[in-house]
This record gives sequence, structure tokens and C-alpha cells, in this order.
Amino acid sequence: MHDSTTQPIIVMGASAGGVSAILDLASTLPRDFPSPILFVQHIGAHRSVLGKLVSARGPNRAVHASDGDVPRPGTIYIAPSDQHMVLDGPVIRLSRCPKEKHARPAIDPLFRSAALEYGPRAIGVVLTGMLDDGSAGLRAIKDCGGTAVVQDPADAQAPSMPQSALACVDVDHVVPLAALGPLLYDLARRRPGVIDMPQPPATLGQEHAASTCGNAMQTLKAIASPSAFTCPDCGGVLFELSDKRPVRYRCHTGHAFSLRTLAYLQEEVSDATLWASLRVPQEKEAVLRRLAQAHAQEATLPDAARDALREAGAIAELRKAIFGLTKSAPGAEGVD
Repeated sequence: MHDSTTQPIIVMGASAGGVSAILDLASTLPRDFPSPILFVQHIGAHRSVLGKLVSARGPNRAVHASDGDVPRPGTIYIAPSDQHMVLDGPVIRLSRCPKEKHARPAIDPLFRSAALEYGPRAIGVVLTGMLDDGSAGLRAIKDCGGTAVVQDPADAQAPSMPQSALACVDVDHVVPLAALGPLLYDLARRRPGVIDMPQPPATLGQEHAASTCGNAMQTLKAIASPSAFTCPDCGGVLFELSDKRPVRYRCHTGHAFSLRTLAYLQEEVSDATLWASLRVPQEKEAVLRRLAQAHAQEATLPDAARDALREAGAIAELRKAIFGLTKSAPGAEGVD
């Protein structure tokens, strides 16, 4: 864990609505903000110009983080596309380790690392977003003596992430976005002397180790049990972690999911499977009707033409039934 006399560090994460949120927040922060800010936005592998946009909106410099950067006060470090951003001692590390919550960059890896490295000096902020990335990480920060801040769900463009964090964590502050800048400035200026660094939960370090690239089977066996589910990303067995706040899973390659994220992804798979199942009878019906047409052109095969049309009609009824099921199936958006 990092030196107990270090400056505070602010880590924050967002998903849907996060770009607008960080731009608005940047404009309210005073120049020479007294702590570094590390920010994860769910952007996947898409090219990002968020650093330039944030720099243009406020007086503090914003950059896409580079591996080995030492976080400096007055700078906003933004996770680059398709790379997790974590803290390793006094520096930032970037990696393409497995996705968490089906995202890379993801929020939980950053929050966990801040909890382990900074303890009470870590300030975690969950902003607007769908589903529940950030909830487990914010709990880790709180468990290690840090400060937990959540955007008021009523103020968030997508309230799900803030709501999930509030359900899992005894947060210290719930504020609308307009009040977040002044609050963070006040928290960042608090620099008590040497403080007691609570021992982080043993399972937290093990979970963080399991998130790194490589074989995590032995670590998983210590903190989780095999489940009946398979990993949507690699097909491996998912292990259910013993820590149930929130309920979450990992596979031995490092992919991680909350129960809500897993349900969301399974809905997507179910939807794709249903539509794929519709394709086969559609094609078979078309082939049979074409076959009937060909037989009809041959005067010696009228019975074959009628049989092909009769079978095509039966397939059409099946296709309509499958189509009805597909339309009425619950969509992935209903999971959130």
C-alpha cells in the first residue's frame, strides 16, 4: 500500500452520460486542483478525443494516461481506449488484461487498485451509467478507509450505476453534478498527518490479482466457488466470488461479471439465438417453394409440387410462431 502521508487521489468512473458529466465537472474545478483525478469512461476500443475535450472545458490539464505516468495534482488522467488503467504504487499502469463487466477500460480495476494503494487517501466517485460497474470497486475503497462519493441518481442521465453503488456501499456523499466540484475540492485539500492504514481485506488483494493477465485458477479457488454458468467472453467456467456485495463472477482467464451484467449479456445472446433460429425455417420455406415451382414446370411431377407446397406451408406456420416468440421475448434493456 502507498505511503500513508501521500496526497489524496480521486478516481471516478462513468458509462452512459459520462462524457457530458466529466465535461460539466471539469468546468467547475478550480485551477491548480490539489489532487490528481483518474477517470474511466466506458469507451471500449473506440478512438477517443476526450482528453482534448476536457482540457478545453476547464482550467486543469486533461490527458490520456500513459503507462508509467506519475499522477500529478491539477491533472485529469483519462483511461485510453481498450486499456484498463490501474494504480501500481506511485505510477499508473495500462494493460489489455481481460474485460470486466464486458468493458475495457472498466471502472472496478481502477477503484480496486486505488483502495489497495492509497487506502484512506482514495476518493472514489461513481457517476452516471448503466448497470453496475464501479459498485464493487467503490466498496473496496470504503473497506480500505477511503471516501465514497456517488452522483445523485435523480441527477444522473443514466441512474443505474449510482443506484447500484448506493445499494452496495455505505457512501459518504450523494450529490448532484453541480455540487460535485466544490465537494471534491474540499476533500482534496484535507491532508492530515500520518494516519493509520487499515489492513485491506485479504480477498480484495486476491481478487485484484485474479484480474491480471494470466492463469488465476489457484487464486479463484481461494475466494470463489465454481458456478453452473459459463463465461460469455471465452466459454470457461465462471466462479462465484464469496463476497456477495454485489454478487459477481470471474473465469480463470480473468473476465469478470456482476450478476446484473451477466443477465444483460445472456439476454443479448438469447435474442441473437432466437433471431438465428428464425433464419433456418425462412430459408427452408423459400427452398421448398422454389422446388414446388420447379416441379410444377415438369408435367410428370404434379404430386411432388403439391407435397413441396404443403411442407412449405407447414414451415411457414412454424416460422410465424418463432417470429411471435422472438418479438415477445424480453429485451436486454429490461435487465437494467
